[in-house]
Amino acid sequence: MSSILDKIFAAKRVEVEARRNEISLDRIIEDARGMPAPRDFAAALRRSSPAIIAEIKRASPSKGDILPGLDPAALARDYTAAGAAALSVLTDRHFKGTLEDLRAARAAVDLPILRKDFMFDAYQVYEARAAGADCILLIAAMLPEADLRSLSALAHDLGLEALVEVHDSAEMNRAGRIGARLIGINNRDLHTFVTDIAETERLLENYHDGALIVSESGIDTQDDIRRLDRAGARAFLIGESLLRGGDPRRRLAELAGALGRARGSAGA
Repeated sequence: MSSILDKIFAAKRVEVEARRNEISLDRIIEDARGMPAPRDFAAALRRSSPAIIAEIKRASPSKGDILPGLDPAALARDYTAAGAAALSVLTDRHFKGTLEDLRAARAAVDLPILRKDFMFDAYQVYEARAAGADCILLIAAMLPEADLRSLSALAHDLGLEALVEVHDSAEMNRAGRIGARLIGINNRDLHTFVTDIAETERLLENYHDGALIVSESGIDTQDDIRRLDRAGARAFLIGESLLRGGDPRRRLAELAGALGRARGSAGA
């Protein structure tokens, strides 16, 4: 992992241990098991495929604040009105996110929600369910295969989906071996932070398994969506390009408008 990820991961371990001391594992399990049934994240993507997962993201460790004064509930409503199929909410403090952002978004709309964070411990999976998440992110670059498998299985036991994020063919193969149903191809290299949407094309060139593919990072234009749709991606996780212009609802509506044309062209 890069030095940035090393620091985040080290801080995350301390953070999770502190939260475990505040709220016991037994209590968080009880809270998670007592939640209403999750919303079906994968089904929402399939219904709208190709679909946009619109991200609620306050800041970036490398770029600073993205949309000052961001209101998670209001942004969730704007994304819903503009045609998002699902939401992603950054809950990591390095991105100035919290679980309260997720709770606010969930209370505001009916869309299924991904908790986007650095997940490595079962405690976080129960915590995500207790906060109202419908899907969790598992980053293959951070996790041994055994942990990917066990955390994914726990998520499914709780009724959650697990989006397994990969960046290269070795990670793609690991996702396949654990039976991932949702695979996110991160176009950003987490070691160098270089972004290239051709990464999705490369990994899908000879892909024939049945997972639903989500392309992540570097998706800025309608042409990007059409290009990735042709490659075989069926959903698109988009954050900063929606937020930095100051009008996320308009930007999302523009990009969502490309989806129908892309799918219509493919079916012609």
